[in-house]
Amino acid sequence: MSAPPPAADEARGGAAGPEERAPQKRRTVAGRLLASYLVVLAAFALTVGWSVQALRAASRDAQLLRAGYVPLLLRIGEVLAEQNVFNAQLNHITAAKNPGDVREWIETARRTRPLAFSIVKDAARALAGDEKATGGDARLGQTAASSGVRRFSDEVAAEVAAIERLVGASPERFAQLFQALAVGDRELAERTRDELVKREVEGAQRLRAIRSRVEGQMQSLTDEAELREERSMHLLLGLGVLTLLVGVMMSLYARRVLAPLTAVTERANAVARGDLTPKQALATNDEIGELATTFEDMVAAIRRARAELVNAERLAAIGKMAAHVTHEIRNPLSSIGLNLELLEEEVARASAADMPDAELRPVMKESAQLVTAIRAEVDRLSRIAEQYLSVARRPRPRLEPERVDDLVQELVAFVRPELDRAGVAVRVEVEEAGPEILLDESQIRQALLNLLRNAREAMPKGGEIVVSVSFSSGAATIAVDDTGPGVPEELRASIFDPFFTTKQRGTGLGLAVTRDIIEAHGGTISCEPREAGGTRFRIALPAGRSPAQGRAADAVL
Repeated sequence: MSAPPPAADEARGGAAGPEERAPQKRRTVAGRLLASYLVVLAAFALTVGWSVQALRAASRDAQLLRAGYVPLLLRIGEVLAEQNVFNAQLNHITAAKNPGDVREWIETARRTRPLAFSIVKDAARALAGDEKATGGDARLGQTAASSGVRRFSDEVAAEVAAIERLVGASPERFAQLFQALAVGDRELAERTRDELVKREVEGAQRLRAIRSRVEGQMQSLTDEAELREERSMHLLLGLGVLTLLVGVMMSLYARRVLAPLTAVTERANAVARGDLTPKQALATNDEIGELATTFEDMVAAIRRARAELVNAERLAAIGKMAAHVTHEIRNPLSSIGLNLELLEEEVARASAADMPDAELRPVMKESAQLVTAIRAEVDRLSRIAEQYLSVARRPRPRLEPERVDDLVQELVAFVRPELDRAGVAVRVEVEEAGPEILLDESQIRQALLNLLRNAREAMPKGGEIVVSVSFSSGAATIAVDDTGPGVPEELRASIFDPFFTTKQRGTGLGLAVTRDIIEAHGGTISCEPREAGGTRFRIALPAGRSPAQGRAADAVL
């Protein structure tokens, strides 16, 4: 028996030897897609991580500017403006025709100045993150602590306190000035005035210096933010390009798998270009059909949301413009009103004096009528300005326990003379003494006053207003009824919209402001027709809970 050939032995040994290599496994399409997805996810996570860090830094700076520096700068500007007006009044007091009026104004301004300085110091403490001054906003406290602005805010508060002490020192000098004016000692009055003006001017200069420091801090913060933004943009651009490249590679892998989604993708591109026209969804009984249907529903929702957003932006723009215009006309109106008061006094004195010339009496009477008409128009413009400002700058309600029935009784007593002059009778009906309600008295008074005046204007020939207060199920209900012509049914849904009015000289803000005030208190307001004719405005206020608690309870129900 012969041995096998060596070649055969080598072949068998090579086939069965441990050094033989197994064939390489090829990756599946699913594995490639998963690997591409993981790469994209990693790139996206890197981009998002850096974006979050950049956004957090920008958010901290924006929060510090919005809730810290900007309010502080505004408060300093307001105090400085008041100080400048005070200096001007004080500087011209010896030359004023009616020093008594100027004295009253100066005394009033001196009494209110501590409050103005207190507001500035509160704003400075808010910049430092004081929880009491920030209203419990912990974000501003963290921002202030991390940015090192506490020392600056302390310096500002200390400087403001020093200015307050400066301008509030030696109150007897004002008494000496007023006494000198009263006895006609012009020399002493001017010398005292010059000393006071010098001190007040020093206070104004120090306020300007504080304002400049705050502006410098804001500019420094803005410059740092811009530099950080530039660096972030460069890095984000590189990360974005990397993510885009990885995404393109993944799209090449997934193109065949995602081919059925072409129609949905084209639709999404059309929507991105602004085409929100409703389209028929794909009629396929699978996940793609469900996706297409959901997408069309989303497009419809976006369309509705965009329409609401446009309307909201329009109202916001109108509100800002109105606030700016109102701010610009308030100072001239105040000056006109002051001069009208002086003119009314002159006309009244001239009318009361004996006039030998009978021809001048009709002229003086007509002059008095013209002054009265001008006064009425100035008052109307002032009320309109206040309404616009109340829309643009309405603060949050400061809730305190109040008795609604007492508040209504006091307000009706206050407005009764105005209603009597218009031939409108008013009475109050209170079912029983109810619990105290958490509310902002001034804002609720404003809301009720708007309703009472609206009812009076609806009855130009006279009528009756009934204000009723009732309590039920832990809530207070206030109803204001009038005997006017009523509100047409087609207009009731729009009467609470801003700038909607049926009056020739109305602003369309009274009822809108009233609704906002009531809703800010967690309550509701409605307009209803009365069976006997007229209109009823019904206000419902929750008792013994805050607006936030009221909304939470409503959400649970």
